[in-house]
Amino acid sequence: MELGQFTTADGEQWVGAVVDEGVVSLPEAGAATGIELPSTLTALLTVENWREKAELAVESAVDADRAIYAPESLETRSPVTDPGKIVAIGLNYSKHADEGGEDIPDVPLVFSKFGTCIVGPDDAVEWDPELTEAVDYEGELVAVIGEEARNVSEDEALEYVAGYTVGNDVSARDLQLSDEQWVRGKSLDTFAPMGPHFVTADEIDDVTDLDIWTEVNGERLQDSNTEHLIFPIRELIAFCSRSFTLEPGDVIFTGTPDGVGYFREPKVLLEDGDEMTVGVEGVGELTNHCRYTD
Repeated sequence: MELGQFTTADGEQWVGAVVDEGVVSLPEAGAATGIELPSTLTALLTVENWREKAELAVESAVDADRAIYAPESLETRSPVTDPGKIVAIGLNYSKHADEGGEDIPDVPLVFSKFGTCIVGPDDAVEWDPELTEAVDYEGELVAVIGEEARNVSEDEALEYVAGYTVGNDVSARDLQLSDEQWVRGKSLDTFAPMGPHFVTADEIDDVTDLDIWTEVNGERLQDSNTEHLIFPIRELIAFCSRSFTLEPGDVIFTGTPDGVGYFREPKVLLEDGDEMTVGVEGVGELTNHCRYTD
């Protein structure tokens, strides 16, 4: 199932299912079938048997031709807008560590981003050029937690993943490298685009074998596969859950492959008007444009 968060022309916001016929509003379709479904994905993930209820609502809506909207009539937002945590992993592809002159970590390198970083597909990634002069792209696969996870084993870890989306861990390299930790350089407003949609885990045959790429202004600069993750997603979830509780709607940026702009020769730094597209096989393509602020 492919889900997203959408805004109608009159400002109504809800989570919807993307189907051949259009986009089904889950709250509206659920109400028509006597099923109460919330308006955000994070809240939906806390509903008991949420997937079965959502599938029933969608099937009923398609059969009755109701609660279906044309995609062009909607604004697509980030599929997750209110996670309790944005967990991010650094240096999780060996070639990316190599290009930055870093040692391959012995354990996952965990940092966080703030909720104000989140924007959706086609939204602007913005920054003040007087604050940072070295903004970089980082295409990533993002895992969305579906059940509370605390001290889970690697063998069971993927059972706690509701699904996946595409992310871009935009980074102000000058701030990141000058500070003694990464949070500020990774957490400027708009620096965590996600989308366009959320794909449930059952739709992905093998999350350890997905092509991932990033293009800037149509030029492919990152091109890899999740098979090259140093710490696969099951290990990341187990590792994090030993230290803190992962909750439904939490997102994990799983790391970026090599090819980032800052470590190229010459550097490829993002500028006003640039367009970034991140793609993950079977999950989707996320496009955002860059804009300077005053």
